[in-house]
Amino acid sequence: MASGKIIKLIVFELLEFAAFSIPTLVVMEQFATAYESTRTIPDRTHYWLVVSCSIAYVAVVSLLIWVPIKVLLYKKHHLYKKITGWRPVLMMCVVLTTLPSFSFSIAVTEVQKNRNDSIDSLPDSLPDLPVSLVLLCLILVDIIEKLRIYPLRGSQKSYDDKHIHTTSLQQIKAVTDQVRQREENQAPPQAVQTNEVQPPRFQVPVLVGPLEPSFHSGILRTMSRRDVRAELVLQSFLLWSDTIEMLRVAGHPAVYKSGWLYPVYLFSFISVLRMVFTPKNPLLNSLGILLQDLPFVFVRLSLIIVLGTITPMLGLCKNVLVTVSYVYFNHITRLRPFSAFETSPF
Repeated sequence: MASGKIIKLIVFELLEFAAFSIPTLVVMEQFATAYESTRTIPDRTHYWLVVSCSIAYVAVVSLLIWVPIKVLLYKKHHLYKKITGWRPVLMMCVVLTTLPSFSFSIAVTEVQKNRNDSIDSLPDSLPDLPVSLVLLCLILVDIIEKLRIYPLRGSQKSYDDKHIHTTSLQQIKAVTDQVRQREENQAPPQAVQTNEVQPPRFQVPVLVGPLEPSFHSGILRTMSRRDVRAELVLQSFLLWSDTIEMLRVAGHPAVYKSGWLYPVYLFSFISVLRMVFTPKNPLLNSLGILLQDLPFVFVRLSLIIVLGTITPMLGLCKNVLVTVSYVYFNHITRLRPFSAFETSPF
């Protein structure tokens, strides 16, 4: 009987391959339907030609790129360990699946727009299924890649608070040891022999937040359980809520019937590029500002000025606040007038 690791590997690989291939087939089928509707003479030849090309594209890319790279990553562990800061699987999905899907989603609109040379032939709203399917499959691959290091059976408590507490203690201990060692090196021999206890010259400020409740029995204990794997799935969807909202705006008639469709799809795809980087990459926060929040500020502000509030003001406020807070706390607070460390007594 196959072991749990083999079953987990097979299931993950099948799900990733389905998420890699299905979006392209669905979007290309939508394009084939839209192109067929522009033909004056009903003929299914062009429809099946486009569908056949999409199947051939997925087959060629899978056999020449997806499968060889997957086999190489599993067989050559020393090569896989040299890959730091980015994820090859997400790179393949973003470049080979998301980019063609977004391109043909725009092509569907252009084909319908060129029919009878009028935008009145466009539907009242674009179908949400293809775009949602593309992002859903991309998020699923992201979740699978994060879940690989965790077992699927057994309990796994969330270690965020414990990790933060342990890290803080280690940092305080390391700083204290360094200061003590520096004082011992600078102290004269007589002071070392007398074993005098010198007060520490450097005191590390410890931030103490509000106390959190803890439950050890009853229904509250059941409700307070936290598992890092469940939180991982939740965070993966919340992380891309802004991009999902931006693509939803692309389905508004005032957007896809005008030239604003191109910048919306372009900057949405640019924001998706963050998936290529590992979740704990130190550059991920700054890349999130440069690839998503800052461009979305200009796109949303322009849409509101030209077309009205078709995009929520909450999204614009979120992008502005995230960008300003990142710049202030990471860069401005390092300047001399803002560098004083302050703690609140409450």
